[in-house]
Amino acid sequence: MAAVLAAEPLDPDEVIWPAVASHSSAAYLWELIRYRPETIHVTAPIRRRAKREFKVHFSSCLADEDRGEVEGIPVTSVPRTLLDLAATSRPDRLDRYLERAEERRLLDLRAIEAVLARAGGHRGRGRLKRALGIYRPEPAFTRSGLERRFLEFIRETDLPTPSTNYGFGGRELDAYWERERFAVELDVYETHGTRAAFERDRLRQEELKLAGIEMIRVTGPRLKREPGEVMGRVATLLERRRSELGRVSWSGDQG
Repeated sequence: MAAVLAAEPLDPDEVIWPAVASHSSAAYLWELIRYRPETIHVTAPIRRRAKREFKVHFSSCLADEDRGEVEGIPVTSVPRTLLDLAATSRPDRLDRYLERAEERRLLDLRAIEAVLARAGGHRGRGRLKRALGIYRPEPAFTRSGLERRFLEFIRETDLPTPSTNYGFGGRELDAYWERERFAVELDVYETHGTRAAFERDRLRQEELKLAGIEMIRVTGPRLKREPGEVMGRVATLLERRRSELGRVSWSGDQG
């Protein structure tokens, strides 16, 4: 609070909107991060020289919707805080901020879309927009649509064509390489978003493991966002599985 007050304009006529705690300090106040950052960050409507104890960010315009209050301290709203953090955060760290906001029931996608619309040339705009990809409804990611897209990538990368909807133990494997005993489960959140589905998925993976089948999961949003990396990992794991089974076979022959 002292840092926020210290960043206020000295001339009352210059007060466009009050200074607020922001960036990692706002994230701490909203409990998006667990530990208090070493440097206190505030955002103010006029340019001020920062004291050693805190960093002052300048913004010519901060809408009413972009400001809030936590424990009596003026602070940037959760959507604005996420936007500011996106400017300097690694993608995995930004994903964690979003996940934490969802856990705390603070993730309002409509409000985040609104702050993105107001963001203009803010450095965090593109990064936050990309990170939100897994939270946006994606009608294209039906199971059949995801299967078609996955098989297209299989053909483009010259991987062996797997069997699809392969029957095993009364259930189907989305993509299965019988020789390597390797399966890929194509996940659509809408069909796995219940507690019962969560339990069934874990039981199914155990059953496959007991049967000597290795399985990985690929989600629709991830396949759309990073198809090259996904298919590269599938290829690597498939080759590793082939080598593992080869060593087992060779060892058995020697015995």
